[in-house]
Amino acid sequence: MIIEQFINEKVLQISAYITAVIEKTIHYTELDRFVTDTMEEWTLLQVVEETPNNAKERVFWHIIHLLCLHGAQALKHNLFLKAEIKTCIDFVNGLGSYPIDCVGWRPLP
Repeated sequence: MIIEQFINEKVLQISAYITAVIEKTIHYTELDRFVTDTMEEWTLLQVVEETPNNAKERVFWHIIHLLCLHGAQALKHNLFLKAEIKTCIDFVNGLGSYPIDCVGWRPLP
């Protein structure tokens, strides 16, 4: 699987997971598990370049880093985090502008 396919697939999935957590249709641990699984899948691609190919990928990695840092449960309590992630999700779905202070770098092995 090429990187662009991976990112496009994961963007759709993470959008659905985040929406479901916010709407309380799934437990936040499902989102945390998705992030962990995504990171494991990423290591299988053996990517050695840390710079994302495009803005969509950069924002995707920013979302992943935010979730790793704060945990999905923070979406319930941290309104700033929730707003920042919503802005990012809107952007990757083509509904908004590039988020301010977005720092998304690829994780390296």
